[in-house]
Amino acid sequence: QGAVREHLGAIADVDATPVEVRLPRDLVDLDALVLPGGESTTMRTLIDAYGLREPIAALARAGTPMLGTCAGMILLAERIADGDAPVFGLVDVEVRRNGYGRQVDSFEADLDVPALGPEPLHGVFIRAPIVVEVGPRAEVLARDPAGRPAAVRQGRVVATAFHPELTGDRRLHRLLAELVAEGTGR
Repeated sequence: QGAVREHLGAIADVDATPVEVRLPRDLVDLDALVLPGGESTTMRTLIDAYGLREPIAALARAGTPMLGTCAGMILLAERIADGDAPVFGLVDVEVRRNGYGRQVDSFEADLDVPALGPEPLHGVFIRAPIVVEVGPRAEVLARDPAGRPAAVRQGRVVATAFHPELTGDRRLHRLLAELVAEGTGR
C-alpha cells in the first residue's frame, strides 16, 4: 500500500536505515514507524489479518515516534467522520476519508509549516483525508490553501493529509528522525 518505496528512500535520505514492515516480527527494535498512504480500509484489513494491530499499539504505548501520511493519518486519527471505528486513535483529530474528492480532484500545493522553517513544504494530495476537527491535544503544523489543517502533531506522532515522500523535501522525515534522537539521547 501507498508509496512504500518512496518512504524507504526518504528515510535513507535522512541517514536512517529503513526497514519494510510486513509482519509483527518486523516491528522488533524499530526506532520509528511510518504508516504510509494507500486505501485505509484495505490497510485496516491487512493490519488485522497479519496481526499488526497490537504490536503497533504497543510501539505507540512505548512512545515510538510515528509518521502517518494520507491513509496513515486515517489510521492514526481518534475519530473518523465516515463512521469507521478508529484503528490506532493516537492523534486528537477527526478526519473524513477522501475528503478532498476523488482521484481526479488530487492536487499539489505549497504549505507553510513554521515548525519546519520558513520555506514552504510542497504537499501532494491524492484522494486525501480532510481534517474536520482538531482536538486540544493535537497541534496544527500546516494548513491547506483553504485554511484546513493538513498536518498535525501530537507528542511523538505526526500525521499529514498529503504525501511528503512524493517530493524531494525530506523535512518531515527528518522531523521523525529528530523525534527518535530526542527519545534516545543520540
